[in-house]
Amino acid sequence: MFNQLMRMLQAPEPPRAPDLKLSVAVLLVEAARQDDRFAPEERAVITDLLTRKFDLSPEDCAALLTAAEAWAAEMVQLHGDTNAIFEAMTPDERIGLIEMLWDVAYADGVLDPEEDLLIRRIAGLIAVTDRDRVLARQRVMARLGLTSL
Repeated sequence: MFNQLMRMLQAPEPPRAPDLKLSVAVLLVEAARQDDRFAPEERAVITDLLTRKFDLSPEDCAALLTAAEAWAAEMVQLHGDTNAIFEAMTPDERIGLIEMLWDVAYADGVLDPEEDLLIRRIAGLIAVTDRDRVLARQRVMARLGLTSL
């Protein structure tokens, strides 16, 4: 088992051309999966966020979400997706992505510590400051009517 784990960790991810939509979708799916459960509420929030962000039809959004789930299931590291996002998005758009991640994290009504950690990691990888990450969280909490951190 240890050898199998080591092979997985040492194996490079298969090459994939950067695709902003897919990279964003993968990170949203990864946030939803952090508590080992992809709740229907999280899926609905991700569908809504992707549809609005990229002006997708329901069919295109479903296809994107399917591709993101498949990629997230095989993903070993976040670097490829966060790098694509860093290069393609403005600082304000990257803050908006962090806000989207908070929307997913709070979709099931519970912030799991692993979700919080993932968002912190992603924010660092895409050059969103701690201040902007916290402000994005506060905006989402206010929108959802949540009062405590």
